[in-house]
Amino acid sequence: MGWASMVAVLLAATPTFVTRGDVTPESELRREAEAGWASLEAVYSAEAGGAPTKAPASILLQRGAALSSERNAQGRPGLVELRQNTPGVLDERLRVALRHELAHQLLWWACPQSSEDRLFHEAFAVAVSGELPAWREGGYQSLSRAASELAASPAVDSTRARRALARLLSESVGFPKALSRRLRQCHDGARWVVPLSIDELAEVEVRAAGPATVVVSRHSGEVLLSEGEVRRALPYGSVLKPFVYAAGVGHPVLAPRVDVQEWSCGPGLPAKVDARTALLRSCNGYFLDWEAAGSAPRALGAWGPVLSALGMTGTPADMADMVGLRSTLSLSPWGLAQAYRLLAEARPDVLALLADNADRGTLAELPASKALSGVATKTGTVRDAASRPQYGWIAAVDGDLVVVAVRPGKMPRQFAEEIPAALARARKQAGVEAARVQVLGLVPAREVEARCPGVGFSVDGGMPKPSLMEWTRLETLTTKGAAVCLGAPWRVRFPKGPEDGRDYAGVFTWSPPLAYRPPEGVPTSPSAMKARRGSDFVFRTTRLQYTAGVVAAEDVTLKGEPRVALARVVAHNERHSRHPGRAVCDTTHCQAFRGTVRVQRDDAKALGMPALKWREWLLFSQGGEEPWRQERPRGEVERLLGRGLVSLRFEAGRVNYLLTERDGTATYEDGRSLPCELLRSGLKLPSCPRTASFNGSVLVFEGRGRGHGEGLDVEAAKASGLRSDAILEAAYGKKRPEPRDVDGE
Repeated sequence: MGWASMVAVLLAATPTFVTRGDVTPESELRREAEAGWASLEAVYSAEAGGAPTKAPASILLQRGAALSSERNAQGRPGLVELRQNTPGVLDERLRVALRHELAHQLLWWACPQSSEDRLFHEAFAVAVSGELPAWREGGYQSLSRAASELAASPAVDSTRARRALARLLSESVGFPKALSRRLRQCHDGARWVVPLSIDELAEVEVRAAGPATVVVSRHSGEVLLSEGEVRRALPYGSVLKPFVYAAGVGHPVLAPRVDVQEWSCGPGLPAKVDARTALLRSCNGYFLDWEAAGSAPRALGAWGPVLSALGMTGTPADMADMVGLRSTLSLSPWGLAQAYRLLAEARPDVLALLADNADRGTLAELPASKALSGVATKTGTVRDAASRPQYGWIAAVDGDLVVVAVRPGKMPRQFAEEIPAALARARKQAGVEAARVQVLGLVPAREVEARCPGVGFSVDGGMPKPSLMEWTRLETLTTKGAAVCLGAPWRVRFPKGPEDGRDYAGVFTWSPPLAYRPPEGVPTSPSAMKARRGSDFVFRTTRLQYTAGVVAAEDVTLKGEPRVALARVVAHNERHSRHPGRAVCDTTHCQAFRGTVRVQRDDAKALGMPALKWREWLLFSQGGEEPWRQERPRGEVERLLGRGLVSLRFEAGRVNYLLTERDGTATYEDGRSLPCELLRSGLKLPSCPRTASFNGSVLVFEGRGRGHGEGLDVEAAKASGLRSDAILEAAYGKKRPEPRDVDGE
């Protein structure tokens, strides 16, 4: 970029500073802010490899009315609040505080993907604001002590934490290399999946690693259990061998070399070893000889970009790096768990192979082996120069969960019993099993777009294919295999939906249904035809996430026992789909689902209760007694019921109506009857009307409440004061509604 172009970009990225007169002198404050911003831009440009292209249009500088005693300033995007002890005096303390907060402002706009990384933000602000010398004053602090202080205060919002941060930054000669790397990541627009770590910032391992365990949902990707520093990258040992296996093609059968230590893979090793045996035995010699034969994948093949995006600290140079014989590269337990989640989607055959590990692999013949039978597991051991275990790793995957555990100083077989225990603890959270739902069927498939704020992949032929960071047609992402977003929910948008999309924490697949043919003689609107057909997209998440999403779509304010009652019905219906042989749909033909939401305590309580005794679809509606009045053109009503409409009458959940018919020269009135729900859903009326009247070319419908009025009445439940069991018994116990072709809510 030429100098003129650089100047133009910098000018375009410089905000306007606005003052209110409560920090004085105002003109000097604005000049100080402009000079500080220019200095920050220069640092960013030099370290990131280019100037920031975005900045806030304006930043308000004002007096902070509620600053804590430890703070000289604070801010949020577009606003900086300052403490001025002496009116009219901009002392050095205030100037430093201003530059510190402006550093945050710069990152919020130049690097929005890092906005949740508190350590990165604070490290950059401390490094560029000129405050480092002041923090160095005081007694000596060791690196390990500083690291411990920082680990105890991840928000870096105390004096002790900032002094510890300054201690780590003072190890660098010049601008910290870790921050330079991260700023280049900002400028490249790369995803910010792995936050800055203390060890990365210090450029050395300054703290001994402790035990760490993470449990991730295979379905939603959410972290269900986290103990220890699960985001800290550590040497990984053999736990990446399944990815080497998955990346390979035409795995050879090799003869063991008995005089080579790396071929010491347990007793009874056959004379010819195939890749499956080598993987279960974790046989290093096989993988090294595979590479020597020239047919092994390089740098983990298609799985290299996956692991790199999840925080692996470098690219493997050779097989010794890939299988962890050298401790040159590291990966966090969280990153490994996410990688195994994707492996489970792309290569179920590899997971099926690893399910034998507790029977005839590295975890066989242990007290825990029986509990781990059928669970896909892989072990890894990182050894020091004296062959003592530095870190033991176990990755485990069952039908719903991924567990990764790291234990310093232990062999995997020494803590194998902790894996079933971790799985059991995670399963104490109700609803971790899978729920499948046909989604977005009312929208043409070509108009649905998705974007992964984390690390997105689509599966193609058993291999992961990175998805673009931009909005992409969901059809494109799913036609070859599953679409998985690691580290965040998918964002999904479509015309007339929310502009920034909806969250879908789970896995998408492409599964077109058969064409739907309505029963002969039953009027069906185009929208109802789409709903009854189902969708090309099937979405998988946890049963709890699905239930919470449906309840929120029905009534986001619902709480207490009525919410528990509705959640129990929703979870029940997910297992009794109205689409034979296919997943439940997300329209009101089944039960509305508009993406995943924050789970409420009542939702979890509901799924922890016993299953309902009924064995069919249970209807529910919002209900209530709120009056409504709506008009519909006569032609629209007649397209649904037939031409020549004379009258309508409503009773017992049905609409009875008369049509004028002609037979030759004779004219007569023909009486007909249909479920009222067909009229309600076809005309999009709030509920089944109580009356209908003709007013020229329109029909006027009047009624009360919302929904079809069958089954559970949500508004009545809210007013009942009953517990969920009593609410459900009142709705379904005495006169259980039989499932029929009406909408679910």
